Amino acid sequence: MSSAGTVWTTPEFVNGKRIRAVAAFAGLKLDIPEGYVHFQDNKKPEFLAKFPHGKIPAFEGADGFKLTETPAIARYIASLAPNSTLLPSDSKQAALVDQWVSFADSEINAHTVIIFQLVRGVLTPYAKPIHTTLAERQLRSLKTLESYLSTHTFLVGERISLADITIASVLQRALTVTIDAPLRTELPNVIRHFETVVNQPSLKPIFGETQYIEKALAFTPPPKEKKEAKPAPAPAPKAEKPKKKEAEEDEEDDIPRDEPKAKNPLDSLPKSSFNLEDWKRAYSNKDTRGPDGSLEWFYKNYDPEGFSTWRVDFKYNEELTQTFMSSNQIGGFFNRLEASRKYLFGSMGVLGQTNDSIITGVLIARGQDIKPVVDVAPDWESYEYKRLDLNNAEDKAFFEAALAWDLEVNGKKWVDGKLFK
Repeated sequence: MSSAGTVWTTPEFVNGKRIRAVAAFAGLKLDIPEGYVHFQDNKKPEFLAKFPHGKIPAFEGADGFKLTETPAIARYIASLAPNSTLLPSDSKQAALVDQWVSFADSEINAHTVIIFQLVRGVLTPYAKPIHTTLAERQLRSLKTLESYLSTHTFLVGERISLADITIASVLQRALTVTIDAPLRTELPNVIRHFETVVNQPSLKPIFGETQYIEKALAFTPPPKEKKEAKPAPAPAPKAEKPKKKEAEEDEEDDIPRDEPKAKNPLDSLPKSSFNLEDWKRAYSNKDTRGPDGSLEWFYKNYDPEGFSTWRVDFKYNEELTQTFMSSNQIGGFFNRLEASRKYLFGSMGVLGQTNDSIITGVLIARGQDIKPVVDVAPDWESYEYKRLDLNNAEDKAFFEAALAWDLEVNGKKWVDGKLFK
């Protein structure tokens, strides 16, 4: 069987599963690049030359036709098998398929993604009212689906279509996040439909086993640091009539004392001529660009031996939705960097628009290694750090634009930003 094309995805990626399932049901072969490593290969020039946005899934047909965005790829793959039931020939029936595909993505999956990010600390600070509102909206959508499926075996017509596979793909994810055991009892027809679709002989190898949660994921606040209790002091030998001074000394010995804090290795670095606090004041009080601007101050005073500059990029941009939520995420990351305030300055922003944005920016850090500066934040590994060479024109331009908040990356313009200073 000849291949319909190549799709770049990962085995467990929900959107990739949808496309692979459509192809499998249509009896079409899709090639998956061997050894593809996400967040590495999709940033390589050869990938970006084909797909400038750098996202997966991405599709290239056998004839060289290129396409991105899950609904578009899935619909195109379905159109390659006109004799299947995936896309009805009747225009009204086809419109109903599009309706349910849109419903699945905007009314079910969007809520699943944001709730997952909230409870896992990707979006911060956690807000119970937002979580509750999203859960209520998703429940309303699931009830609508339940009502419809109580009188229909499938979503459009009497056979499986693109709409059914799409709904099943987003439900499989929701069943691991929000649709728990109590809720499943209220959605018997939704579950019946889901299991009918994913257990089709051609689809079961794609969807695999579904992990049904017993209880919906919930936010767990990070534990507060507790001081280790000191062992009780050994009882002092009894004295018939201790002197007053000795008694006072015994009382003082019973007072628990904090252990001395371990010295931060960054404090042991050779003294630098670059004063980070002076830089923060210059940045706050001067225009960024132009004569006597903060950038001019920076280049006059910067000490590359004592400090380093870094580009920072969020690794999971494909999960970002609303730009204001992405901005809040930056704020949460900066809050968790509080312990490194004396060693760090940062300017990070959201570039793009809703459902098509990235988080990027720059850091000025003490020393030559970024890890001891940022690993105070539990989520520091959610970001990628690349050292900037300010003698390199491209790196310098990125650095200056991130500080001036006029950075543009791959056509995405700066829409909001946060400072760590």
